[in-house]
Amino acid sequence: MPRVLTPEHMDDPAATRADLDASLRFIRFINRRLGGSAALIRRLRAWSNRWPRDRPVTLLDVGTGSADIPLAAVRWARSAGFDLRVTAVDLHETTLDLARDYVGDEPAVTLLQGDALRLTDRFEPGSFDYAHAGMFLHHLSEIEVLTALRMMDRVARAGIVWNDLVRAPIAALSVRLLTLGQPAIVRHDALVSVRAGFTPAEVREIARRLDLVHCRVRASLWTQRFTLAGERPGAWR
Repeated sequence: MPRVLTPEHMDDPAATRADLDASLRFIRFINRRLGGSAALIRRLRAWSNRWPRDRPVTLLDVGTGSADIPLAAVRWARSAGFDLRVTAVDLHETTLDLARDYVGDEPAVTLLQGDALRLTDRFEPGSFDYAHAGMFLHHLSEIEVLTALRMMDRVARAGIVWNDLVRAPIAALSVRLLTLGQPAIVRHDALVSVRAGFTPAEVREIARRLDLVHCRVRASLWTQRFTLAGERPGAWR
């Protein structure tokens, strides 16, 4: 199943607020039920035994959408006794406006308009402890994925998490079933998202090309998701 990159309707600057709201609601459902939020929290939990408790831990979330994954991570961290602060960036103005409605008055999540391909224009190296991209990088061409990951690795002092869709026939079939009865924008974007996803072998090759030697690929057959994640040795010494 070759990778096919087709523009998603939700990326169109002219997409209506109603269509974007429908898309983001569906993505939140998928992240909640099929492991998108859990994938990030699982990695953070594994690393948290080394976190300090005398200062906030900081995370940059790239292509945040509703900011539902960072919001879930903030709530988990708070329940575990940590102060996690997230800067969540997205390029689409209406998406950010909907994210503000969803996040509400949560002070630990800051929403900013920003371009994933120009992160280093805005943030200094090591500005955050971690950088995360969830269900976003599949929107990009391969060279753009490499660029975004390189910038994430540069602005993150301790580690990165790339959290996205596995490209496979079973995933395409599953998404057709999951989107039955959904609005046209959801049916279209969900299917092209799977077709634009990555195989674990492709993700390993991307990591090799970027020399992300501290990162490991993990994939789930059940959820058809993968993470490329790692923390630099000695990051919390």
